[in-house]
Amino acid sequence: MRENINAAELVDIRTVSVDKSLPKQERIAEFIRQIRNPHQFRCGDFIVTTRFPAGGSTLEECLEQIMT
Repeated sequence: MRENINAAELVDIRTVSVDKSLPKQERIAEFIRQIRNPHQFRCGDFIVTTRFPAGGSTLEECLEQIMT
């Protein structure tokens, strides 16, 4: 099923900036605050939609790996 997505409402990930000196949990919280929807965002003209397979890594686990 395809959703109607308004790209103008999505945050462009290129505008997100997180202070690397913050503790890991604060970096994750700051990323989530700025991106608003970590499951769907823009990168320039592209809409990025994240999906995770059953039994695979969770979004939280993926974010922790990125932020460490």
